[in-house]
Amino acid sequence: MDTEEDAVTLWRPTGPEELALIAASGWREWPPRLPEQPIFYPVLNEDYAAKIAREWNVMHSGSGYVTRFRVRRSFIDRYEIHQVGGRAILEYWIPAEDLAKLNANIVGPIELVAEYYQDTPTASDQPTET
Repeated sequence: MDTEEDAVTLWRPTGPEELALIAASGWREWPPRLPEQPIFYPVLNEDYAAKIAREWNVMHSGSGYVTRFRVRRSFIDRYEIHQVGGRAILEYWIPAEDLAKLNANIVGPIELVAEYYQDTPTASDQPTET
């Protein structure tokens, strides 16, 4: 049985198409990457995920979502954390060919924690809690 110490909490901003595929999986796995997406980028904090969802996903698809999930530490510790901007802009770079292994190491469901929409004030201010 997994304990809190055995897992790392990560977040991922996503658009409506990917979110629909996650829901279709029973909230248990990430869909395969597209050929032009060789890396899966989960991030280490909710604020960074929300910023991407608001500023990129909403602009490109009209809505953006923040998901939260837990991964076994024994799996995720194989990958380096990459700082891609400021101190809090941290993410893992998981090669697309490792995504099935990541999915097998998810502890519990993938959770939808915030929603942002282009046509509402929440897109630039506060998340719509789910």
